[in-house]
Order: sequence, then C-alpha cells, then structure tokens
Amino acid sequence: MTLYITIPSVGESVQEAVLAEWFKKDGDRVEKDEPLLVIETDKVTLEVVAEAGGVLKILVKEGETVTIGATVGEIEPLKDVPQTQTAAAPPEKTKEPEIEKPAPAPEKTEPSPAVPASDVPETDTHDMSLAPSVRRLIAEKRLDAAKIQGTGPGGRISKGDVLLYLEQAPAGIPESVSSPATETVCLTEDSEEVVRKRMSPIRKRIAERLLESKQHTAMLTTFNEIDMQQAMTMRTQYKDAFFKKHDVSLGFMSFFIKACVEALKEIPEINAFIEGDDLVYHNYQHIGVAIGTERGLVVPVIRHAEKMSFARIEKAIVDYVKKIKDKKLELADLEGGTFTVSNGGVYGSLLSTPILNTPQSGILGMHKIEKRPVVVEDEIVVRPMMYVALSYDHRIVDGKGAVTFLKRVKEFVENPERIMLEV
Repeated sequence: MTLYITIPSVGESVQEAVLAEWFKKDGDRVEKDEPLLVIETDKVTLEVVAEAGGVLKILVKEGETVTIGATVGEIEPLKDVPQTQTAAAPPEKTKEPEIEKPAPAPEKTEPSPAVPASDVPETDTHDMSLAPSVRRLIAEKRLDAAKIQGTGPGGRISKGDVLLYLEQAPAGIPESVSSPATETVCLTEDSEEVVRKRMSPIRKRIAERLLESKQHTAMLTTFNEIDMQQAMTMRTQYKDAFFKKHDVSLGFMSFFIKACVEALKEIPEINAFIEGDDLVYHNYQHIGVAIGTERGLVVPVIRHAEKMSFARIEKAIVDYVKKIKDKKLELADLEGGTFTVSNGGVYGSLLSTPILNTPQSGILGMHKIEKRPVVVEDEIVVRPMMYVALSYDHRIVDGKGAVTFLKRVKEFVENPERIMLEV
C-alpha cells in the first residue's frame, strides 16, 4: 500500500512552508524513521522522517512553497514494487563509483593549485550521512568535507553549506561553481557580480516582526553597566562541582535570567502586555532566550523561570540549542513569552539597542565582558564590566520603572547571593 508523504502541521497560524531539502533522490530506497526532507516555515525548521520503508517517489522539488497537508512524495512498499523496478534501482552503495568519478580524475577539469586533488581525503565522497547531491558537489569541486561546517540536522552538511563555503573561500577554489536554484547572478556594466537570493520564510517573518515592533510601540532604551567580578568568581569557584552534580555547565545566562525574574516581580508592568484598552499583567515569568541560527533569530521560551534553579535554566537552554541544531524546535517552544533576554556579547557586541519582541513590553540586552578602569571606593581599578540595555514600551512602562528594573538586575548580578535570598 502506497504511503503518502505530507507536510505536517506545526501550528494553527502556519499555513504554508518551503520544502528546503530532500535527503534522498527519486527512486532511492528508504528505511522507517530515516530523515527524508526538511521544511522551513516562518517560525521553525522541521525535519520529516519516513513512516515506513520502501522506494521513494518525489512529487515536489526542493525550494518550492507548499501548503500544510500537501502531498510532496510517496513511499512504495518493497513488496509492491515490481522486480524489474527494484532491479533498476540498485542499492545506494552501487551509486558511489558514479559519484567518485570526478574526484580521482581531476585531469578532466582545470586543476586548481590551491586545492590539489591529492589534498582531499578519500572519505569525502564516502560519507553516506550526506545527501547524494551534497556528496556529488563535494566530489566535483574537490573539497574537504571536514572543513565545511554543517548546519543541517545533527550537524549534517547541506548543499547550501557547501555553496556558502565556496563563496567565502579564498582565491583558488575552482570557478565553475554554480549558484543554487533560488539565486540569480547578475553582472553589472563593470562586471561586478550581484547575487539575488529569495528571502526564507523565517527571515521574512523576522523582518515583519521587527518592522511591526518599531511602528506599533513607543520603544525607548535605558543603559547601565555591571561589574561581573563577583559573578565570574562564583562561576569559577563552583563550575566543576556544578557540572559534576548537574551534568551541565554553569553559564552567565542563568545569573541574568534569575536576576530578571526577581526584578520583574518588583516592576510587574515590564512583564505585562497591552491588549486594546487593557493592561494584562502576568503573575508568572516566561522568559524568552534569543538564539541566533544560520537561518535567523529564534526565541524559545523558558516557562515558569521563577520556579527554576540555576541548573534547570541551564539545562533548558542546552535542550533548546540541541533542538534547534537538530531542526526539531516546535512552534509551542516559541509561544507564550512575557519577557526576553538577548546576549549579543557572544558575537562581540559591546553595546546595542535590542528591539522589542511584541507584544512583550521589555527586552534585556547583554553584551561582551570587557576589562575597563572603574572607580571603586575612590580608587581606580580594572574590573570585568558589561554594558546592559533595557528596551521597553513607554506606553506602559515609565522611565522610573525601567531604570529601577535595570538597577535591580545590576544589583542581583553584582551580588549573586542576593538572588538566593531574594532581597
């Protein structure tokens, strides 16, 4: 009995998705629970697996937009496939020699001095965890797969990763690199190359939300700086024991989330929404954590952070990072946040103005820790300092409340023991 491959529902608000990539070719044999394709919506990227084994028939090509519930392929059970058909579709192992041909015969292609064929490990085209199209492209361009960073499920290298590597590689990479189907290469009169790419659903949604936030909120930002000396000392002192007991590393994000939870209790309007003519206050703290991905920024939500320990917060963040990497983040993971924390410091940002994640009324921006001279008890000393920024909706939050909130976060992080005592 033929099994139909359909686009799964990822939430009531999502009506369509882009079929980003097939991991198999038309006619390939697939096993149950084997990854088949990746879909990308305006909120999440999701991997779809085979519900049964058989022979794959692809009905919709990569890059096409499909509606939720649409059929994009079929799996024909092996017992229903005629013997001649199965014979014509040999096992995937027998396809390897065809893929390998360009690699051992570089004389057919103009060799590149910077990337000689002898420098490419033979295992590049034998890694069966890669999609056939990816193995073929790596072989054709004589690349070392170990040097390419994968952004697919489980760190798998996708065709886009290979093309990105080729675009960013120094001179010497073969020039016969073809652009993906979603790109248009134009040449100006001065022969300057221009690459036009279609915006992904996630990137379009991010653009819409940011523009909506700027147009429909009275956003204002206040700044402060935090002496990280005490928090860094505590982290260094207890990180080994913390990891041994909880099997997770102690990071600074848990310090800031715990500090925000306590400050939100004191300044509840920063944890509130505006709905029409009403102010909706929340007696709980669902903290969104902004995480950057290759396809854009996502903000999974740590629910009831007020009830969590440092260890539970750190584990929740690690779990979300893993789900994002494996493309298993669900729409429910992104909903319900009442406040957001964003750490631009991991990218080296010294100071920035975060944009509100509507309908939330506040977002805290963390930045890089940098040693600076500061005055402590009338003496100039060198301390590890971090600038922090609070963007808030001035329609609901007054300046006094915003400044008080940020001062309370500063006090809690500079004196972590206060978080434990809640004073």
